[in-house]
Amino acid sequence: MGAENRYLSQLKRGQKGVVESFTDYALSLKLLEMGCIPGEVVEVLRIAPFGDPIAIAVSGYQLSLRKDEAATVRVRLIS
Repeated sequence: MGAENRYLSQLKRGQKGVVESFTDYALSLKLLEMGCIPGEVVEVLRIAPFGDPIAIAVSGYQLSLRKDEAATVRVRLIS
């Protein structure tokens, strides 16, 4: 069974993925500056009670993203 591709917003708490690409160019520039680059492993640490925002670990620190922002990041699920 191969790894699944999905959006960062679809990952559940504790799941990890590898950043593959972005669907929003303008937002991708901001995410790239924050260390969310293709090939980087991201892990969902926390999800707010109503699902927005989500906290992720990336490049050695925590980053909080709105669900619509996370929906622009394509990841390959690794765990």
